Amino acid sequence: MGGISSLKLLPFVAGCAFAGYQYPEVPKDLTTPFQQRLSVYGPDAVSVGWNTYMQLEQSCVHYGLSESNLNTKACSSSSTTYDPSRTWSNVAVLTGLTPATTYYYKIDSTNSTVGHFLSPRTPGDKTAFSMDVVIDLGVYGKDGYTSKSAKKDSIPVVEPELNHTTIGRLAKSVDDYELIIHPGDFAYADDWYLKFSNLFEGKEAYESIIEQFYDQLAPIAGRKLYMASPGNHEADCSEIPYLNNLCPKGQNNFTEFMHRYEKTMPQSFVSSSSNTNAQALARKARSLSLPPFWYSFEYGMAHVVMIDTETDFPDAPSGPDGSAKLNGGPFGTATQQIDFLKADLASVDRSVTPWVIVAGHRPWYSTGKSSNSCGPCQEAFEGLFYQYGVDLGVFGHVHNSQRFLPVVNGTADPNGMKDPKAPMYIVAGGAGNIEGLSSVGSQPDYTEFAYDEDYSYSTIRFLDEQHLQVDFVRSSTGEILDSSTLYKEHATDFVEQ
Repeated sequence: MGGISSLKLLPFVAGCAFAGYQYPEVPKDLTTPFQQRLSVYGPDAVSVGWNTYMQLEQSCVHYGLSESNLNTKACSSSSTTYDPSRTWSNVAVLTGLTPATTYYYKIDSTNSTVGHFLSPRTPGDKTAFSMDVVIDLGVYGKDGYTSKSAKKDSIPVVEPELNHTTIGRLAKSVDDYELIIHPGDFAYADDWYLKFSNLFEGKEAYESIIEQFYDQLAPIAGRKLYMASPGNHEADCSEIPYLNNLCPKGQNNFTEFMHRYEKTMPQSFVSSSSNTNAQALARKARSLSLPPFWYSFEYGMAHVVMIDTETDFPDAPSGPDGSAKLNGGPFGTATQQIDFLKADLASVDRSVTPWVIVAGHRPWYSTGKSSNSCGPCQEAFEGLFYQYGVDLGVFGHVHNSQRFLPVVNGTADPNGMKDPKAPMYIVAGGAGNIEGLSSVGSQPDYTEFAYDEDYSYSTIRFLDEQHLQVDFVRSSTGEILDSSTLYKEHATDFVEQ
């Protein structure tokens, strides 16, 4: 990885104006891969994404079962950019992978190193595994920005200054989890205006923050399968609507997010069930999925659905005329996301993947002020969560950690954590960013845990077919702040209630 310079107040040749941004250094070899990212792309496939400082005619990755024998090659012609990005997004899809096996890979460049990853578990594999949840994650370091790069190595290495952060903890605990989900808010580049020195060069500050963040994340995302969906900070170049008229097109309407993830996130999988109705529903869900905004994937005992809480449902907050006034989307047809979710959840065979996890950005259950809760999201999604027996809803947006008893329509399930019909909900928005943490504030009576004292994230442990453990981890120390176990009988193959 290239070096990352600190954001300093540099003289700007125009009166008394100053530019507060400074880009990472451009390498001499423009094919050098940066910002590496891996994702589940199918039951036997992994996508490898990376950025370069030039467009590639062919984006290629060599891979194999040993570091010295990378005997298979995958290529694509995909190498895209947008104005005013300095980099191109590239992708190659590695196929025919043996499940749950360590693979080695090297991006085709005269200046790249060999990395490795664990291939996806087959849907229905009942082996216990863990999945980390990281949401609302921004650039780290002094004043929210880093002073040095995170070195890419065979084992993730993060600069000592960053070891108190979530990225540092993810590096230290890299052997404890198999994949990460990140439903929204990456980098916080749209907060460029929070540094006065950026005010005269907002579009450049935005891009410099994007480059710095994904350089910092690469030691994690280039080692672990990293699944993304959108948040409000991906919608536009600023959360202040009148500033958005100053943005180039590439910084509007989720453009950077789409360039980075559109071709690395999967379409929903075909069904692993022997039930023909489930197979038909899964095919329908696949045809309606629209990565990177909404899609699902299966991994061992888990069926994971990533949804878009920003656009593409009635009164969506970041949609046209939404409450956030960011005028994003729509990206699908009028009811496409809701129709996708109905078909997808109805297709899940619990004898294959007993646990159903749905992850989005904005929560409808939260502590604190009422504006923390997304009413239109609840109206659009909660009924489907209950109808099809979603086990766990994962959200962020509020910058702290929260856990609730299983709840529906604002009422706790009488069974609590022992075979409830209602979903359990968590908020895992405390990973850390330039905006800081949110105070817990008032707590609904179904609140079980709330924490706002330090950066934190969540780990979901799939113990067996009936037991799901949810932990909250303090990033600075690794201590477990809260641990709970949800018991679900999963006696019905296809849930509809």
